[in-house]
Amino acid sequence: MSDAILAVMEQQEGKLNRMSWEALAAAQRIGDELSKPVEALVLGEGVRAIADEVAASKLACVRLLEDPLLKEYTPDAYCLALREIIAAEKPYLVLLPHTYQVRDFAPKLASGIERSFLSDCIGYRVEDGSLVFTRQLFQGKMNADISFTGDPPYFVSVQAGSFRADQVATGGQPAAVESFSSKIESGKVRTQPLEKFQEAKRTVDLTQAEIIVAAGRGIKEQENLALIQKLADALGAEVGGSRPICDNGWLPMERQIGSSGQTVAPKLYLALGISGAIQHLVGMKGARTIVAVNKDQNAPIFEVADYGIVGNLFDVVPALIEEINKAKGQ
Repeated sequence: MSDAILAVMEQQEGKLNRMSWEALAAAQRIGDELSKPVEALVLGEGVRAIADEVAASKLACVRLLEDPLLKEYTPDAYCLALREIIAAEKPYLVLLPHTYQVRDFAPKLASGIERSFLSDCIGYRVEDGSLVFTRQLFQGKMNADISFTGDPPYFVSVQAGSFRADQVATGGQPAAVESFSSKIESGKVRTQPLEKFQEAKRTVDLTQAEIIVAAGRGIKEQENLALIQKLADALGAEVGGSRPICDNGWLPMERQIGSSGQTVAPKLYLALGISGAIQHLVGMKGARTIVAVNKDQNAPIFEVADYGIVGNLFDVVPALIEEINKAKGQ
């Protein structure tokens, strides 16, 4: 019985999801506070290089589970594989990034072994040796503290940006990579992977973006998005928007940021003409650095911004583009 904090590292096509590092950072913090070993789990086929990459972190070990049935994601195969390793190793807590993939299989996994799954947590604390997790309700208007009853393992996913990937502690030497022999029966995998769905060529997963330039109603007209795009191009950034911008059809819905859109945690977030309604703040307040431009000095966005510019964005943005291009020698 390992009694460990087990972080499940999500990978697709041989590349780790950035949110997996955030989940690992959370696992390390919890492990330190509870004095429990921290382990990471990598699933797939031909993913030893990923396991070696993860092994550079401060861990008791990296568990590697490879099987041809795990080459492409299916909820059946993932649940079967995870149930095997959980039954064998008996971790205390299974920590996952709150990705679309995790939302798909984690409820099935937890219910299959008669456990609860607590999703999209933004924090935790330790009370009398037990974990209490914090989860947002009603589009971020209220926080709820939730703890588990019954026996472990406990299943928790963490919201994007709640923990910082760059705070993952590295080890003095690589952690051991321990291969786990899978016994997945192909007959029990009822779902088959198909071609990945993509709504449009411009579809983007903003959770992976390191820089985001987001537009709000302050841009006034759809034609003014060209200026926002020009700033994004200068910074090598992705463009996002608040709900009104996407509801108006000025940007595709997959670029909406907020409680009813994507939750993002880039290194730099520029909010242009965004007032800062709570529904939008829920989706972007995990950004490492927030720069806001708004002509209303009392806009709520300034309460979360690291840097605020009170002014007309149509004066500020061209000046920013000019200075960025100068710095790049263009």
